[in-house]
Amino acid sequence: MTLHTFLRVSGLAMLAVTVSLSFVPSLAIAAAGHSDNHGHGHAGLTSIGEPGEASAATRTINITMYDNYYEPEDIRVKAGETVKFIVKNAGEFVHEFNIATAEMHAAHAPEMMMMMDHGVLEPDRINWAAAEAMQESMGHGMHKEANSALLEPGKTGQVIWKFPADADLEFACNVPGHYHSGMVGSITLE
Repeated sequence: MTLHTFLRVSGLAMLAVTVSLSFVPSLAIAAAGHSDNHGHGHAGLTSIGEPGEASAATRTINITMYDNYYEPEDIRVKAGETVKFIVKNAGEFVHEFNIATAEMHAAHAPEMMMMMDHGVLEPDRINWAAAEAMQESMGHGMHKEANSALLEPGKTGQVIWKFPADADLEFACNVPGHYHSGMVGSITLE
């Protein structure tokens, strides 16, 4: 068994445990509220690049999300390049394609857990009524960020992103448990 196959199999087991545990309330995270950066983990967003214009995109990269990995798993882009990503969720669960640093993904994880705890993120769908209720009661529920696409199974979205001159970036799924089960890929700036 190759390391890659082992990680995929291990990731599926971890994902199953995570999904089953995701229904246990997480009071500590829910009580944390959100930080100065709106709880999105996107403080200093310009250090990772900026939203791009479709007309400036030099190429399109297709990303397919499966239940514990991406295809492709590694992306190479030029410093300053604008890329259009077409993102398809081919898995059975809700997944996210999010361009950020590892630290930003970690900072975003509590908000994603809070969304799961409030019923916004269900394993296989986004509950828009729960998102509205969370928005009314807490001041935030569902967010749209230019560096991210959160998709239900079978759905397709896009991200158009202009990369910076230099940054240590990755793309990842921040749905609770998914990052640690293998849903993370590298971005190499050339």
